[in-house]
Amino acid sequence: MTDARPAAGSPRELAAALESTGYLADDGLAMAAFLALRMGRPLFCEGEPGTGKTSLAVALAEALQLPLIRLQCHEGIDASQALYDWDFPRQLLHLRTLEAASGGALDADAAESSLYTERFLLARPLLQALTDAPCVLLVDEIDRADDEFEAFLLELLDENAVTIPELGHIRAATPPLTILTSNRTREVHDALKRRCLYHWLQHPDLDREIAIMHRRVPGIADDLATQVAQAVHVLRGLELLKPPGVAETLDWARALRELDRDVLDAEIAAATLGTVLKYREDLDRVARAGLDRLLA
Repeated sequence: MTDARPAAGSPRELAAALESTGYLADDGLAMAAFLALRMGRPLFCEGEPGTGKTSLAVALAEALQLPLIRLQCHEGIDASQALYDWDFPRQLLHLRTLEAASGGALDADAAESSLYTERFLLARPLLQALTDAPCVLLVDEIDRADDEFEAFLLELLDENAVTIPELGHIRAATPPLTILTSNRTREVHDALKRRCLYHWLQHPDLDREIAIMHRRVPGIADDLATQVAQAVHVLRGLELLKPPGVAETLDWARALRELDRDVLDAEIAAATLGTVLKYREDLDRVARAGLDRLLA
């Protein structure tokens, strides 16, 4: 089995491993991820959309050479969607096959026991993480789930195990490295947060955002990267419905590179603003503020 201990011996080494994947973590985030890995504790990442919470789990899986298993939370998600389900069509087909083979003399108890085996088990992300660990488990946007699902998830994270009535107790040989993310659309209960290490992700500062562009948009000119980063930081200072995240910054930079632009002026900014702002109200607000002034 793959060793679950971190390949990096310190937060700085983990930051370097993440950087090798293109993810630039600051000192605080590198420390939080390192401690989560060393202590075997889930890491609860909270922050505005676009600050790199989901990308952190992807980068950790790549840096540590572990499989990534993702559970996307949504309103109404329940345990059967997250943990396991039974393949009812295959079970029905199997039952009909047994009936045909028995010539009508089917043993009901034997038939029932043959239906609930791993052969017909559909492992959802949480069960898959327990059976495939060591791995990175991403529980994305936990704030979209309801209280009942939170309680279920808390129990599973406490024990790293689950009981399937038909099969018995299943426990992870090695706890998965679990990253939970929240955009804070609602408050997650304290009980779940207490089980985790916590880190608040902010948008990167100007220098880090420029560095991210140089890593993710090869060949971008220094002046253009600086102009894009400065413009995005100004946009984040406005009262927008959806302030641009790092993903939007990269989209803007790539769009300008596709247009062979080395300078961001008001004309090209207006033409490409749809790569960085995604609401009509935000586009109107920026237009009223004046792109010339914002880019000055």
